[in-house]
Amino acid sequence: MEEYNHGEEVLFNPDEATAPIKECIEGVIGGADYNQNKVNQWTASIVEHCLTNFVKQGRAFKYIVNCTIMQKSGAGLHTANSCFWDSTTDGSCTVRWENRTMYCVVCVFAVAVA
Repeated sequence: MEEYNHGEEVLFNPDEATAPIKECIEGVIGGADYNQNKVNQWTASIVEHCLTNFVKQGRAFKYIVNCTIMQKSGAGLHTANSCFWDSTTDGSCTVRWENRTMYCVVCVFAVAVA
């Protein structure tokens, strides 16, 4: 993830955040098959790994990470997010990942710290 300095401002770049999020998902569930008994552990681990990776970068943001894992069963899944913030500095990134048995959707919100 990059930050761009315009004077004092820091901008969140969602394009730069995508790859590290995908790496976190792959590292936790990779090629595993959906297992209801492991979903709580997987979601907790994915959000913790993502959050740790972002915080380690030392950027001036507060982060919120959300993870949803759903078994592939033909059912629909629709999600939406809305934020009231400073769109010139703050941002979000949503990554959709899937394998043959499940979907994983991770949303990261970054709010600049003044």
